Amino acid sequence: MDATLKEEVLEALNTIRPYLQSDDGDIELIEITEDTIVKVKLTGACAVCPMFQMTLRAGVERSLMRQVPSIKRVEAVN
Repeated sequence: MDATLKEEVLEALNTIRPYLQSDDGDIELIEITEDTIVKVKLTGACAVCPMFQMTLRAGVERSLMRQVPSIKRVEAVN
């Protein structure tokens, strides 16, 4: 994993984190694949929320891709 890309992704996640924490959730970076797919784990209330997929796509993925354009997709892992 490219260290600069990882730093950019972590910085972007830090801008998203307060919104998730306001709903008793959080997010952690699991890995960035060679084809720039970011794998994250939603934790806390976000892990069991019925709006999980919407949060992932409309919130996390859009924000990350806007801040780090080289990312192709964001996926959640358990």
